[in-house]
Amino acid sequence: MKSIIGAEKKGKTCPPRRIPNSEKMTVNKLQSAYDEIADQYEKKIWFDQHILGVARLRKMLLSKATGKILEVACGTGLNIPLFPAGNDITAVDLSPKMLDVARANAAEHRLNVSLSVMDAENLEFADGSFDTIVSTLSTCTFPNPIKALQEIKRVCRPDGVILLLEHGHSNLPWLAKFQDRNEYKHYQEHAGCRWNQDPLDLVQSAGIKVLRSKRNILGMFHSIEAKPLVS
Repeated sequence: MKSIIGAEKKGKTCPPRRIPNSEKMTVNKLQSAYDEIADQYEKKIWFDQHILGVARLRKMLLSKATGKILEVACGTGLNIPLFPAGNDITAVDLSPKMLDVARANAAEHRLNVSLSVMDAENLEFADGSFDTIVSTLSTCTFPNPIKALQEIKRVCRPDGVILLLEHGHSNLPWLAKFQDRNEYKHYQEHAGCRWNQDPLDLVQSAGIKVLRSKRNILGMFHSIEAKPLVS
């Protein structure tokens, strides 16, 4: 992975540019959208997972999780079987229906995971509660991604680790232009996903120090290892 060296950038909030205010997701809209697609979610992302190789990226990143682990926006629980054995795992998601599928996945793999409905922008945990915090393919849908990342920072131990797998603006000019042209259509068809934001800028804007990052899969997917930035 590429190391990020030097002063932290202020970063950008990466607001969507072509999405009408009337169409922007609220927490309630987002919960309803994911409740509606919960049963079909894994089919919807099958191509990304198994053809593009996102499943492999998940496995590589989550192998670094240790200790008391929190997964934020766990969805249907695809990550749960990938965590190293013997750790204390808590997983939260905004959608009760997505959590129903995650609960079934955990039971199928005979894993003991604490699952709760929770808003990523208002995590109901004390400061510094977790050794590792994980979130994958989630900041693109949070209504306020910087607030959610600040909550992730807050509940992570000062010496803990934050592991993120996020997609964003490609570094390939032709693909980046395609993402920009289709920003609104993608947002509508994928439950509020902003696929052309900049994950590294969001992370740094939230006061999180990026230790290592790597672009994957046409420059769209970022594997990020980070830690809370202690002032």
